Amino acid sequence: MQSIAVIGAGYWGPNLVRNFRASPDWDLVAVCDLDEDRARRVVGPRSTVEVETSVARLLARPDLDAVAIATPAHTHAPLALAAFEAGKHVLVEKPLADNAETAALMVSAADAARRVLMIDHTYCYTAAVRYIQEVVSSGALGDILYVDSTRINLGLVQPDVDVFWDLAPHDLSILDYILPNGLDPTSVSATGADPLGAGKACIGYLTMPLASGGIAHINVNWLSPTKIRQMVVGGSHRTLVWDDLNPQQRVSIHDRGVDLGTQAADTEHRESMIVSYRMGDITVPALPEKEALSTMATEFAAAINEGRAPRTDGAAGLRVLSVLEAVSASLISGRAETPLPGVDLDSRELVS
Repeated sequence: MQSIAVIGAGYWGPNLVRNFRASPDWDLVAVCDLDEDRARRVVGPRSTVEVETSVARLLARPDLDAVAIATPAHTHAPLALAAFEAGKHVLVEKPLADNAETAALMVSAADAARRVLMIDHTYCYTAAVRYIQEVVSSGALGDILYVDSTRINLGLVQPDVDVFWDLAPHDLSILDYILPNGLDPTSVSATGADPLGAGKACIGYLTMPLASGGIAHINVNWLSPTKIRQMVVGGSHRTLVWDDLNPQQRVSIHDRGVDLGTQAADTEHRESMIVSYRMGDITVPALPEKEALSTMATEFAAAINEGRAPRTDGAAGLRVLSVLEAVSASLISGRAETPLPGVDLDSRELVS
């Protein structure tokens, strides 16, 4: 069993505390926060979990194997770098950092320290997204023609980030996980609007090409009176629909689509194209209901014990962050922007 401490007892920290405390793979030894009273409220009364207010004292503990960081994004890099220097494994909530340059430093530092760096891309640990990845990789959908993702709700206008940085990391991390080549667009084009005068985009649309020749489109919105969490993955053979708010039918696979029979090579005879519409069955798989954070905690421990990269490693976090930075650049320039190249780590053994 590995020992872990959670740094940050604010919005996301309590969720990590609850899951690491309940996990058979982990011994939660401490919660660290500058606000001691807040940390004690998260720990709860009559608990053996210690409360700490100093990160330096926490990282100096010889009985600590790993830390989970749930603090503001601009603090992720300095906290993670200090943890690697102290010989600890690191889990970071999304985003990996507040910019791609410091995120790359985190990835390099983890590699140099031979420690696991994992990003908490929570959706990648849901049964639905794991099933989608298996279906896509099996070839059951055929070539991916398009991905259309909608993540809208009447949500909180964040004080420090726009709607893309708030909501799109979920969709981008899912695409990075389910697509055969991961998240590796040649360009990103984004359009945003600020009808509230909040000083940042509150409604946004981003598009990017897929390696298969198709296109991915993501719609994010803080102003919608209805909440929608839906992704459509269209393939040349079948189409998959994921509705995260429908527990009775989270995922459905439709054997429906458009088939092109013959097509003339020259535009003059293009009208000779034969179009047929396929109307087949709909398959709805039975998926287990288990909290994603619980599975994430198990994967973090397994990556450490087995000396391997986790499912959502630092490189995955950097790829998502690079696309987000390209989105911001596209909003400013009004042009399609090219993300920074991703980081691929080889499967080196880690010191557990």
